[in-house]
Amino acid sequence: METYPQPPLPPPARKLRRKHGGATLREVAEVAEVTAITVSRYLREPQRVAPLTAERIRLALAETGYVPHKQAGMLASGQGTVVAVLLPNLANSIFAETAQGLAETLQPAGFELLMTSTSYSLEREEEQLRAVLGWRPAAVIVTGRRHSPGSLALLASARRSGTPVVEIWDCPGDTGNPARKTTSTARFVQVGLDHRAIGRAMAQHLLDSGHRHLAYVDSGVAEDYRAHERGQAFALAARQAGAQVAPLTARPGDPFDAGRLALATLLDTAGPHAVVTAAAFANDHLASGALLEAVQRGVPVPQRMALLGFGDFAWSRQLRPTLSSVWLPRIDIGQIAAQAVLTMLQNPQAPVPRAAPLGFALRIRESTQDDPDPAAPSLG
Repeated sequence: METYPQPPLPPPARKLRRKHGGATLREVAEVAEVTAITVSRYLREPQRVAPLTAERIRLALAETGYVPHKQAGMLASGQGTVVAVLLPNLANSIFAETAQGLAETLQPAGFELLMTSTSYSLEREEEQLRAVLGWRPAAVIVTGRRHSPGSLALLASARRSGTPVVEIWDCPGDTGNPARKTTSTARFVQVGLDHRAIGRAMAQHLLDSGHRHLAYVDSGVAEDYRAHERGQAFALAARQAGAQVAPLTARPGDPFDAGRLALATLLDTAGPHAVVTAAAFANDHLASGALLEAVQRGVPVPQRMALLGFGDFAWSRQLRPTLSSVWLPRIDIGQIAAQAVLTMLQNPQAPVPRAAPLGFALRIRESTQDDPDPAAPSLG
């Protein structure tokens, strides 16, 4: 039988003598046949390493399973590469999109997110701040401008030490009003919305639609201060226009179920809300639950009851009738906050920049108008 010469076999993979524990930077350099300094440079600034060398290092990292010692690197450089982000609720996509905006902006600059959920608790936020600050993060991003005295002290201390602090989702437009001024407002960067302005815009839309008996269905979460602010401004604007406002707080728990129950309460002919013809809700979840309950009961929307949400989630356009809601720049909040962090890291001595509230828009659909005009101008 005729035989053919076989190609030479590749050299066996280099076997490393493993010590107890993970691979070292020196072992990665040995496998990649470069210096440890080159590996270190690749890990910090891969764009500064020649492409072929970078590929050898990448393969060596995969082979050895090397993981950089972040704490050691932080001690050497004086700066960590983790940005701590405290959000009220990680399950709510309204905050998940903001986290996505943060990640998309910070990761290309070499930073990663360390996220925690405060569950809308100021006490929990203080505990988490104390924990994450012990890791010396490059920056801290918190949600809202209301914090416990202990949290304010921790944030102020971090800022004095050169750690950027940014408050997101909250940026009142009239901070010159002493009644509105808070300790945090004067001290930290804010990237967010004027929730009182949103509440006024929600009331104005329902007033412009001819309603004079309104309700605001507030969040059942006691420390959801932004929802409460919108409700207070909604009620004030409506009453100043001569309308009546019936306050209602949603039941804690599943927001869709709470929205259904809220609608039942509003329709109770024997109750104090019987004259209500339009309701604004603290969020789209509550409003959607109310809309589903209305459809199930055969209640005409908006003829008998107009419904207005907050958040403009994707499903709002899929419901029938479609749900009017307030659109928010969820991803933009994350991107702008991340850019503020990067700017402050580049110039730690720069004064805290003052920011104006971001814009919002009313998406007017079938739940508040019989024949909404898709080209109608938005507010905010």
